[in-house]
Amino acid sequence: MLPAVKLIRILLFLMVLSGIVACGSSEDASSSSSVLNRGLSAEPESLDAHKARSLQAADVLRDLGEGLVSFTATGELTAGAAESWEVSDDLLTYTFHLRPDAKWSNGDALTAEHFVFAINRLVDPATAAFYAQFLEDVSEMKAIDDHTLQVVLARPTPYLLSLLTHPATFPMHPGSLAKQGENFARPGDLVTNGAYVLTAWIPGSLLTLVRNEHYWNNANTAIDEVRYHILSQETTEYARYRAGELDITSAVPSDNFEEVKRVAGQELHIAPVLNIYYYGYNLTKPPFKDNPELRQALSMAIDRELLVEKVTGRGETPAYSWVPPGVDNYEPTQLSFAALTQEERNQLAQTLYAEAGYSAENPLQLELRYNTGDTHKKIALAIQSMWREVLGFEVVLVNEEFQVLLANIRDKEITQVFRSSWIGDYNDAHTFLNILQSKNAANVSGYASEEYDALLERAAEQVDLSRRRLYLEEAERVMLADYPAIPIYFYVSKHLVKPRVAGWGDNVLDYHYSQHLSLKAEQ
Repeated sequence: MLPAVKLIRILLFLMVLSGIVACGSSEDASSSSSVLNRGLSAEPESLDAHKARSLQAADVLRDLGEGLVSFTATGELTAGAAESWEVSDDLLTYTFHLRPDAKWSNGDALTAEHFVFAINRLVDPATAAFYAQFLEDVSEMKAIDDHTLQVVLARPTPYLLSLLTHPATFPMHPGSLAKQGENFARPGDLVTNGAYVLTAWIPGSLLTLVRNEHYWNNANTAIDEVRYHILSQETTEYARYRAGELDITSAVPSDNFEEVKRVAGQELHIAPVLNIYYYGYNLTKPPFKDNPELRQALSMAIDRELLVEKVTGRGETPAYSWVPPGVDNYEPTQLSFAALTQEERNQLAQTLYAEAGYSAENPLQLELRYNTGDTHKKIALAIQSMWREVLGFEVVLVNEEFQVLLANIRDKEITQVFRSSWIGDYNDAHTFLNILQSKNAANVSGYASEEYDALLERAAEQVDLSRRRLYLEEAERVMLADYPAIPIYFYVSKHLVKPRVAGWGDNVLDYHYSQHLSLKAEQ
């Protein structure tokens, strides 16, 4: 029989050994889970799909939720929460059949009534939803039964299926809203029907998503955890990527773009995208209200070719229309001065500036607001220099945090000129022209033209797509002649993607769902 002291020592040794083995097992289990680290260029203003409006919020929401229809990795429409649908001969009635195994992240069954509930909330004025008019052509949406949803249109809407991929049309969990009220979109409270669930949100730093075990396609979801790192500075994001802390970037820095191309090789993804970078005017107040000459002068004095060659320099193209090239069944209208040389534009801009009542003795007093970001700052500095050189006034640059800028733009009180952009929510000219209709909540400039509105209404009445196109193109011509904004350039999507990421697909909408991706084993 062993002495008591020796027996105790042996037992202690076995306990320690057991602890080491247990720790080793835990670490092995942790390392087997796949974690995707993605950059996000700005913090989402909200993850309430009816309150969110930014591209960054939509990126996260597409991981959390799912609409009736979705997209493949390369941008083709595919079945989402609905496994199939039929369209009536007159193109006015769509009948969707929900997947019988579709569930919420808390295990509740997803029903057609949840889509009806969400759409009713979207269009309720009390919600003040940014996309409240998104489904303005829908005259009725009703649940036939738990798994059948019928959408009736007032007029044919060629892009309806694309619309139904947008987060604003995702279903909502009624019980969650009833219990949590307007705080339902927080970690631990947000009930989702997509591939992931929000588990943590550190403001200004990180959003963490984990797999939704109740998602109907969870068996084919490879990534266990998605971490969105909020990085407004492109250079900082690039440094984090080079250090191996990010798998995907939201952007590529322009300062050392040539170096990035040389170093990154096939990790650099550049592709055309339906997105316009522009400066908006506050048309509700002086100096731009009722002053098209001044608006035109400022637009003409910007050398767009120089900007895309020397400032952005990543494949962007100068914008002389509002609708980007490459939109299905559409030919964008050009600004009236597009064919002029920059020298000719500058001379005409000086004449218009004088006609608007400004001179060296009476220079324009103006503020330009832009949100934090390396590229935004460089563009603002370049345009400040162009306006100084051509028109002789000094614009004051105001750098604001993204959500502050958004709030100021919406309020229309202190803004004069502001940096903005619009990415197509679907591949149709309507997604760009619609945001300048006088009644649209997305019309952040306050542009109002009865002729423009009427042309868009006539376009919406057309069953013949060729006639619809003619009305849309004429509407763009009328709007551009009013100079309600300054189109600057059309984007290309720019991402760095680590070789270990599989399933990435470039597409014109620049949608990249985490559920389409997987991580290859390190070599």
